[in-house]
Amino acid sequence: MNTPTAVEKSHEILRLENLCRVYRSGDIEVHALRDISLTIEAGEFIAIMGPSGSGKSTLLHTLGLLDRPDSGTYTLFGRDTTKMDDDTLATLRNHLAGFVFQQFHLLQRSSALDNVALPLVYAGRRQKKDRAEKRLAEVGLSHRSGHRPGELSGGEQQRVAIARALVNNPAVIFADEPTGNLDTKSEADIMAVLKDLNRRGKTIIMVTHEKEVAEHAGRIILMRDGKIVSDEKKAAPVPGDPPPAPDLPDRGAGRIAFTDHLRQAFASVFSHKMRSFLSILGILIGVAAVIAMLALGRGAKSSIEESLKSLGSNLLAIRPGTSIMRGVHTAGGDTAQFTDADVTAVAKLPSIRYSTGMVGGAGQIVFQNKNWSTRVEGVGYDYGVMRASLPVVGRWFTKDELRRRAKVLLVGTTVARELFGETSPIGKTVKFNRINFTVIGVLPPKGSNAWRDNDDVVLMPVTTAMYRVLGKTHLDFMYAEALNQELMATAEQEVGSLLRTRQRLSRGQDDTFTIRNLSDIQETLTATTRTMGILLGAIAAISLLVGGIGIMNIMLVSVTERTREIGLRMAIGARSRDILMQFLIESVVMTFWGGLLGTLMGVGTAMALSHFAGWTTLVGPDSILLATVFSVAVGIGFGLWPARKAAHLNPVEALRYE
Repeated sequence: MNTPTAVEKSHEILRLENLCRVYRSGDIEVHALRDISLTIEAGEFIAIMGPSGSGKSTLLHTLGLLDRPDSGTYTLFGRDTTKMDDDTLATLRNHLAGFVFQQFHLLQRSSALDNVALPLVYAGRRQKKDRAEKRLAEVGLSHRSGHRPGELSGGEQQRVAIARALVNNPAVIFADEPTGNLDTKSEADIMAVLKDLNRRGKTIIMVTHEKEVAEHAGRIILMRDGKIVSDEKKAAPVPGDPPPAPDLPDRGAGRIAFTDHLRQAFASVFSHKMRSFLSILGILIGVAAVIAMLALGRGAKSSIEESLKSLGSNLLAIRPGTSIMRGVHTAGGDTAQFTDADVTAVAKLPSIRYSTGMVGGAGQIVFQNKNWSTRVEGVGYDYGVMRASLPVVGRWFTKDELRRRAKVLLVGTTVARELFGETSPIGKTVKFNRINFTVIGVLPPKGSNAWRDNDDVVLMPVTTAMYRVLGKTHLDFMYAEALNQELMATAEQEVGSLLRTRQRLSRGQDDTFTIRNLSDIQETLTATTRTMGILLGAIAAISLLVGGIGIMNIMLVSVTERTREIGLRMAIGARSRDILMQFLIESVVMTFWGGLLGTLMGVGTAMALSHFAGWTTLVGPDSILLATVFSVAVGIGFGLWPARKAAHLNPVEALRYE
């Protein structure tokens, strides 16, 4: 064999030496390529022929960097490709190779223009539309740029595929049965396009079964059983300047802009609107549940806090008798009887700030032609400060009024509304149990609980209630306020010891009174509310997780449905991380939209519960932020596995997937 000259070497672009490719299926080995040695020069038009199973498609895929040989070397522009990693091979496919497939492999929900521009996305190039329009014009389809593949004939679809192969100005065009699915006229049109490209200096390597198609090529390679059995050159390569050996792109070359990833993700999501909506439904419901449940929990906490404010702080509630003694209810003789002297004695203890007595009953209050049945409470002078009941309008009664049993009273907001409407009740004379009283104040609103309306009440001096209205000689309750929270236990012990002494109880006798620490009640209610909030949040979080599993399931189905699309993207230059990023962004886009719609639904649900059910709900910005961030995290977490599965597909196997 003659040694090639320097000029001839400069025209060489591809060289295979002793290339072998073996496919394994269990214990069976199929030798697709056996010791293939081949040299291809720039400007050649090569047709590879052979019966089915001869290895011609495997050879084409290997030359196009879609498949790796098991042994041998493949030199491209003087560089050994067998030692390159997958990302470098993908970048080379994008810059140096253009693929035309028998099945066209066009994205069915994208226009012809978008299909042609797809390789430019993975090249990271700008002005994609202008470049794509130029290539479509070269194949005579500029007037069909806005049409989808389903609206084009077979010949037009193949010309779109050729324009896509040319858009990055590759050094070599690889055509796999480019006329296999076309009628005679379309076949002639496509071969005319390929021959014209070859005349303009493009190197074309084509696989075909048809001899009449192969006759258009200047070189015909015949394969059988994985070997080249003949290599016939009918014409010399198209003359021209030898192509320069291109620089291998660095690892950051052709990096896709995030906006391109986002645009493709949105296009994919909105191309399957119903499936996408059903996918995000679980996230939507989960986020709405999180926000609504947190709003309910916060509302309940706020209501309890408001109710607790009415109790006052650091309070001890003291009532005569005990609920159960030694398994039986106490008899009347075992019940303490509190007097004003007991209240005064308790107030003098070192750990106590205030002390007050109280009596209660019911009655009817009348103003002009209106009457209202309500609850009356006689209270001491310090009661207003201790129970956060100082009037919002008017005044509290004085010590002198308490001493002389003055006929004055304060009304709750419910009583004021029912009797006086929008009129100020201050200074008005009313009858309570047929006794004339002067209204001197309106109590602050306390709200209601499950048992009663705390604003449906009338307060008056305890002496007035006992001796003028209710006819009682002893107090029903006493309240004592400790100096601070830390002294609550000490105060409870001191009050208990003092009252045992005043009630003349011996060491072995049981208490004839009960002391309740209201701070303990507050802590219990707060802890209960916190536990309920956590429980509601956990239930809502489970809804989000279920929605995330739904997203993962849909994405796995999507990967399976779009396997050939993934193979196409890899063939035109998409790297593994590009595929990973695309599917991950699709997952996040769906969960983000689910989170956004779920936020609106959750806020609306909370408002509806507040308006129609009367429940207190509070929606905070942190709960909205938490739900949104969590929904995006669900998208990333549950979308990662399908995205990794897509990114690790073999491009050749993906293209052949049925």
